[in-house]
Amino acid sequence: MEGMTLDRDELARYARHIVLHEIGGAGQLRLKRASVALVGAGGIGSPAIQYLAAAGVGRLILIDDDRVEASNLQRQTIFRTADIGMPKTAAAARAAAAINPHVVIDQRPMRLDDRNAAELLADAEVVIDGSDSFATRLTVADTAFAARIPLVSAAVGQFDGQVAVYRGWEGDKPCYRCLVGDAPSREGGVSCAEDGVLGPMVGMIGSLAALEAIRAITGFGTDSAGQLLIADLLCFRFRTVRLQKDPACRCTIATS
Repeated sequence: MEGMTLDRDELARYARHIVLHEIGGAGQLRLKRASVALVGAGGIGSPAIQYLAAAGVGRLILIDDDRVEASNLQRQTIFRTADIGMPKTAAAARAAAAINPHVVIDQRPMRLDDRNAAELLADAEVVIDGSDSFATRLTVADTAFAARIPLVSAAVGQFDGQVAVYRGWEGDKPCYRCLVGDAPSREGGVSCAEDGVLGPMVGMIGSLAALEAIRAITGFGTDSAGQLLIADLLCFRFRTVRLQKDPACRCTIATS
């Protein structure tokens, strides 16, 4: 990895990144050397995979046990009508490879759980969680915390969404559980199949998740860890909330 360089095609492909002072050639090489795990290749994962592949992240680890359904096509724009019935990881991998043949796609068509999470996320430099199960989100958060992997957590509602970056092992930064606690009762929440979701809303939040993964790898701009970005597109409003570290959080207690 240390001797890795950008070839002529990559220099042309990433020229608009390289010209940015905050990214440059060094930042683009960091992207090429990086591995990002995406838990979920659906609403959040779909745009994130596309932008991370286009950005030149060297390896994408796609974790999802679902298959493409017709109802996905309204918002999961990485898929096509012909993909219906295919495993999401396979369809997404094919689309990502078409975007950028320089990116290695690691397909893991399985559901992440307590038994396999550590192994599935072990090679990642950053984790993006766009899963549709609160139990899965807690498992991802705990595993990323234990392995000290930055976690980009993104979620959407009907016309709203949120994105946050967690590095809770750092003394002044909260973890995901500092925000949500254990909250086992959340598992019974309403799904987008029941409640609906605006397609472009998902695309925007997934793209922001990809942006935060790129920030975590290259270090451009202001550190966003410890803040929650909330978008309410029914009212055309964005706001940022600073999250506090919970001294009673079990993760905080474990590291104190």
